[in-house]
Amino acid sequence: MTTITFPDNSIKQFEDIPTGMDVAKSISEGFARNCVAMKINDQLLDLSRPIQSDAAIEFLTVNDGNALEVLRHSAAHVMAEAVLNLYPEAKLTIGPVVEDGFYYDIDMPPISEDDLSKIEAEIQKIIKAKNTFERKVVSKDEALEIFRDNPFKCELINELSDQEISLYQNGAFIDLCRGPHIPHTGMIKGIKLMKISGAYWRADPSREQLQRLYGTAFFDKKKLNQYLHLIEEAKKRDHRKVGTRLDLYSFHDEAPGMAFFHAKGMDMWNALLEYWRQTHRAAGYVETKTRSFSTANCGKKAATGTTTGKTCTPASSMTRNTPSNP
Repeated sequence: MTTITFPDNSIKQFEDIPTGMDVAKSISEGFARNCVAMKINDQLLDLSRPIQSDAAIEFLTVNDGNALEVLRHSAAHVMAEAVLNLYPEAKLTIGPVVEDGFYYDIDMPPISEDDLSKIEAEIQKIIKAKNTFERKVVSKDEALEIFRDNPFKCELINELSDQEISLYQNGAFIDLCRGPHIPHTGMIKGIKLMKISGAYWRADPSREQLQRLYGTAFFDKKKLNQYLHLIEEAKKRDHRKVGTRLDLYSFHDEAPGMAFFHAKGMDMWNALLEYWRQTHRAAGYVETKTRSFSTANCGKKAATGTTTGKTCTPASSMTRNTPSNP
């Protein structure tokens, strides 16, 4: 008999060893369909995991903010599977969840953003298949054999101290992973590949150069569309584009990232600077000016007010005009 305690302290007992999904279905089929993962004694696990002993359980549903991380982790696997289906010679490395989405670094021939739609079409096939995510635990030797053709995965496996290693399989695709994952690929209702960039394996310029594919995913297509709309609105308000369009400044290769101010831009700059001066003078500050570049130590002293003797403040700064002691 397995005793399960719910967050409201209610208790339910099961004759056989239940999985998390069994417990969720015992509440209702509709509730179970919305469940993403479970916490057993504060450990986040797949719903397919058997609950071997009495435990406190908490379900993560599609309405929980933390559930997005699980979904996007699974979406990274689905994207990687789609890439391998289209580019069998590709070698996967790592695919973590990041803020607002996920990415996967892949050793493969360069592709362009024009290729993303083809990968997205393949992703949709995998989503429609509703393949379940199945956790497998193997020995280190077995893992090395499974990934024998992928030197990146073998490098990671050899660095693990664990003698038992977890893998996840959905359909024919299998990847090195700690989990947890959503129950099946069909839970990914909205997914979009965002961009491609270059990356080095382990951020080491002496190692292999990889293709980094970025994406995002949601449980709801509507929420994906809302997110994409926000991205487009943010692009419209990008100060670099707005300022250039208004003829305030421009950017040039001679000084990447630095604005070259035009006449209109200088008018605005000077107006703001005069306002800044008037405001500080009214508050009892006087203006000082030092070199634009100095040692880091000078900046630290200015920030903490530990300077003695000579003024040590950043260029064009205001210092409170405090009378010296007689």
